[in-house]
Amino acid sequence: MKYTIVVSGKPEGPYTLDELAGKSVSAGTFIRIPGMDDYKEAHEFPELCALFGFSYQRTAPQYFAAFDQRLLASVIDYFLLFMIYVFVLLLVFMVVTDKQARIAFAIMCLPAIPVFKMIYSVFGDSSVKQGTAGKRLLHIKVTDLNGNRISTGKSVIRQLAKILSVLPLFFGYLYSFLNKKAQCWHDIAAETVVIKDRLI
Repeated sequence: MKYTIVVSGKPEGPYTLDELAGKSVSAGTFIRIPGMDDYKEAHEFPELCALFGFSYQRTAPQYFAAFDQRLLASVIDYFLLFMIYVFVLLLVFMVVTDKQARIAFAIMCLPAIPVFKMIYSVFGDSSVKQGTAGKRLLHIKVTDLNGNRISTGKSVIRQLAKILSVLPLFFGYLYSFLNKKAQCWHDIAAETVVIKDRLI
């Protein structure tokens, strides 16, 4: 593994781990290894913590998901749930042959989609992956203000608080354009952010 370090604002290296041991590296030194899109601080590398005796400190989120990314992630989730809904309908239609009964069942079950979307989001956003399938496909995830995984309870609060974002003509969602951390009102209420992978 080769490490490129930033010294006085300029990249140096790459160095092997043994070569790096002889360099003046602090916990805040910016370092990058092959395959990384951006530099990270030295304390974010477990092997460097062991080598230099740093204690791991999580870096606060700095890259936030834009409104269009979040909207597309939600569209993907709804599409996947709608496909499941259609599959269930097909199974039911194999048993129910009456046309009126089929239409009634389809209409009655349609409101279940947003309900299941909320339930799925509660557990998806608080899972180890920190996001639903749509978010994972777009490489974004939900965290607390320090970048940590949120609890299921906080995820419930976040989902329920979406009512605040929807009621005033969806202004709570549009507020993300005015917020430095791209937070919607429900993010502020639950003290969460939606972050994306780092960029160069």
